[in-house]
Amino acid sequence: MKKILFIGLGVLSVLFFGCHSTDTPQLEARKIEKFNSQWLFHLGEVPDGETTALDDSGWQVLDLPHDWSIDEPYHMDNPGGAGTKFMIGGIGWYRRTFTVPDQWKDKRVEIIFDGVYHNSTVWINGHKLGTRPNGYISFKYDLTPWLEPGKNNVLAVRVDNADQPNSRWYSGSGIYRNVWLTITDKTFIDPWQFFVTTPEVCDTSATVRVVSAVRNESNGRRELVMTTSIFDAMGENISQVGSPLDVEANGVEEVVQTLTLQSPHLWSVENPYLYSVVQSVRENGTLIDDFVVPLGVRYFQFNRDQGFLLNGKSVKINGVCMHHDLGALGAAINLRAMERQLQILKEMGCNGIRTSHNPPAPELLQLCDRMGFIVMDEAFDMWKRSKTKYDYASNWDEWNEQDLRDHIVRDRNHPSVFIWSIGNEILEQWHPEGTEMASRLASIVRTLDNTRPITAGNNHPYPDNALIKSGDLDLIGYNYKHADFEKFKETHPAGVFIATETVSGLATRGSYDMPSDSIRHWPYRWDLLFTDGNPDNSCSAYDNCRAPWGSTHEETWKVVKKHDYLSGMFIWTGFDYLGEPTPYVWPSRSSYFGIVDLAGFPKDVYYMYQSEWTNKTVLHLFPHWNWEEGIEVDVWAYYNQADEVELFLNDLSLGIRRKSGDDLHVQWRVPFKAGTLKAVSRKNGQEVMVKEISTAGDPSQMRVVADRTTLEAGGEDLSFITIDILDKNGNLVPHASNKVSIQIEGDVWIAGVDNGSQISHDPFKADWVKTFNGKCLVIIRSGKQTGKAQVRLSSGGMDDQLVNIEIR
Repeated sequence: MKKILFIGLGVLSVLFFGCHSTDTPQLEARKIEKFNSQWLFHLGEVPDGETTALDDSGWQVLDLPHDWSIDEPYHMDNPGGAGTKFMIGGIGWYRRTFTVPDQWKDKRVEIIFDGVYHNSTVWINGHKLGTRPNGYISFKYDLTPWLEPGKNNVLAVRVDNADQPNSRWYSGSGIYRNVWLTITDKTFIDPWQFFVTTPEVCDTSATVRVVSAVRNESNGRRELVMTTSIFDAMGENISQVGSPLDVEANGVEEVVQTLTLQSPHLWSVENPYLYSVVQSVRENGTLIDDFVVPLGVRYFQFNRDQGFLLNGKSVKINGVCMHHDLGALGAAINLRAMERQLQILKEMGCNGIRTSHNPPAPELLQLCDRMGFIVMDEAFDMWKRSKTKYDYASNWDEWNEQDLRDHIVRDRNHPSVFIWSIGNEILEQWHPEGTEMASRLASIVRTLDNTRPITAGNNHPYPDNALIKSGDLDLIGYNYKHADFEKFKETHPAGVFIATETVSGLATRGSYDMPSDSIRHWPYRWDLLFTDGNPDNSCSAYDNCRAPWGSTHEETWKVVKKHDYLSGMFIWTGFDYLGEPTPYVWPSRSSYFGIVDLAGFPKDVYYMYQSEWTNKTVLHLFPHWNWEEGIEVDVWAYYNQADEVELFLNDLSLGIRRKSGDDLHVQWRVPFKAGTLKAVSRKNGQEVMVKEISTAGDPSQMRVVADRTTLEAGGEDLSFITIDILDKNGNLVPHASNKVSIQIEGDVWIAGVDNGSQISHDPFKADWVKTFNGKCLVIIRSGKQTGKAQVRLSSGGMDDQLVNIEIR
C-alpha cells in the first residue's frame, strides 16, 4: 500500500441542488426554485397515474419533503420487520400541476430530485423521463422538450417501496428530500462538471484551480466570455480571471482557470471559513448564466505514523455514524432538524460525521461545511451480494457505476468531505470477486476526484480481505475489532488507519437497572430480551452494555486516544435511529446504539465524550436518586479540568475519587438513602464545579424550554420544545410518564412528538405526548404567514405552560 499524502486540497460547498447559504452572492441569470409546494399524493397503485387527463381531485394536498411511512401503524407482522420499524411501505403516487410562464419558452428547464425512496419513475405530460431504483442518490431530468408554455403541465412520480424488506434500517417512503427546478439559458454552465481544487496552499497564498464546462444546446455557435471571481466572507471580490470561449451549436467547451488567494483563511473544524466562487458567462456583455458556490481552502494528510493532519496540525477525528432519519419527523429532511442534531453533537466535541451507509441529503453537507465537520461520505451498504431480500444488490449490475459517478460529482465540492467510502461491511470481503470490484469502484472515484482518500468499512479488516487485497483502499477502515487497533502497523505494514465504525454500545436514556461492574453482552440476558416484553429494562445508561462484536464506549476511546497513528473513529451511533433495534425485536422499533436518544436528549455517556473531547468544564453525576431504601447503587461521575471529585450524601462525605491510569470516570457504591447527592470537583484543592441530584417527589409542575421562539415564515422552520416533569422543589421526576396535551393557536402546527423510548408505539404526529423517564419533546413547525402563535401544554394536576412564538 502506497503512503498517501493529500496536500493542498481546497473545495467548495456546491450549489448544485439549490443548496446555498443566505450570505452567498445571489444569482442574477440562473433561476433556482424550490419545487416542494402543492403536490398531490395518493397511497396505493393508480392505473395510468401519469396521464394528464387523470382525475386527481380527491388526492391529498401536501408539501414536500414527504415520508408516508412515518405514520404507518405498528404491527409485529408488518413485512419490514423490526429492522425497518415494522415498515409496510407500499406504492405511492405524486402529481404536480404547474403553469410554465411564456418567458420560459426559450429557456432550458431541469428538475432535480435530491432523493426518492425508492424505485421512482417520473413523467412529464405523460412522457416517461426515466426510472431510478436507488433511494439515496440525487438525479435530474431535462423537462424542456415536453413543456408547454402558457398551459398546465403535469409532473407525475410513482414510488415503489412495496418490496419489503429492502433495507436494514428505516428508510422512509416517498419524495423525502427536496425537489428543485433550474431555469437557464439554452447555453449554460454545467454543475455536474464544476470542480474546484487548491493544488498549492501555504500561509501566504493559495492557488485555486477551477474546472468547468459550458454547454450550448442552442442551434447556433456562441462567442462568450467566462469570468470567475472569488469573494471573501465579507463579500469583497479578492481575485478574478476571465476566459474567452467559443461553443459550437450542441457542443460543450471545458474551461480550466487558475486564481490566486493572498494570505488565505484556512477552513478548519474550529473555524470553517468559506469563500464564494462566482462564475458568470456573458455574450456581447449580456449575462446569460451564472453559478455561485462556497469555497473552503484547506490541506490535509492521513499519515501512517502521525494520524490525521489538517492544515499541518494533528487533529483526532472524533466522529459518529449517522443514519438519515430525523426521529419523529421520519426520513423527510428538514434543514433545522439536521442543524439541531449537528449542534448537539458539536457541543459534545464531535468533529466528524460518517453518512452511514449511503449518500446524504445535500443540505447535511452544506451544514457540515458551515459548522466544521469532517465527513466520510459513503456510497453503498451492499454491492452485488445481498443483505436483505429486496435490496440494492438486485440493481447493482445496471446502476452501480452511474450511481457512484453521480454521488461523487454531486458531493466533491464540499470542504467538509474528506474521505470517500465505497462500501460498508460488503459481503464481497470474503469472495475473490471483491478485489476486482473494489479496484473498479476506486478507479471511478479517482477519475472524478483524486484529491481525497478512499476507504471501506471492513468488519474483517485483515490482509486476506478481498477489498484490502486490491491495494486500492488508501485508508484501511476498521469496523470494530478495537482489540486489534494497536496491532495495526504489524497487520498492515504499509497501511494507514481509520476506524470507520466502532463501539455499538447499547443504552436507554434514564434507565439504570443493573449494577455496572459486570460488562454485559449477548447472550447474557437473552431470555430477558425476548420474554419480558420490556427491552428498555435490559440495557442501562451505564457504559456496560455492548454488542458482542463491539465494545463499551470507554474501551475503544482509551485505545484511540492513546496513539497518534490511530487517526480517529466514527462511533456507532451519534443519535438513536428508527429501525434496527438489534438485538431486540417486537416491541422495539428503534435503535439503542445512540449517544443521544431519538428525541435529541443526551444519554449519560455523552458527557464522558464531552469531558474528553472539549475544553468545557464538565462534571456529570448519575444516576437519578429515586430508589428503594437500602439498595446499593453505583454512582458515577464524568469530569475534567479537575484532580478529584468528592461525593456527599446529605452532606456526609462518601469519599474522594481520582482517576488513575487511563480511567475515564470515577465511581462509588452507595446504599440508597433519600436526600441529596452532591459531587464537588476540585483542582489543586480549589472548587471547580458542583452538581447535585435530589430524591424527587410526586410530579407537580412542568419545565418547558423551547430552543427557539422566533421562526421564519415559509412552513419549514422548527421549534423544539423540551418538557421536563418536576416535583414541587424543581427536581426532575425520573420515572414520570405523564401525558401532556398540546393546543396551538396561530399559523403553526405540530410537526412531531417524541420521548426517546425505543419501545413506544405512540404516534409521532399527535396533539399529545407521554413523558418517558421524565422528559418528552414537541416539535412545532412554522406556518407560511408572519404573525404571533402560541403553544399551550397541559398535564393533569399541573399549571398549563405557554410558549409564545413569533413567525417573521
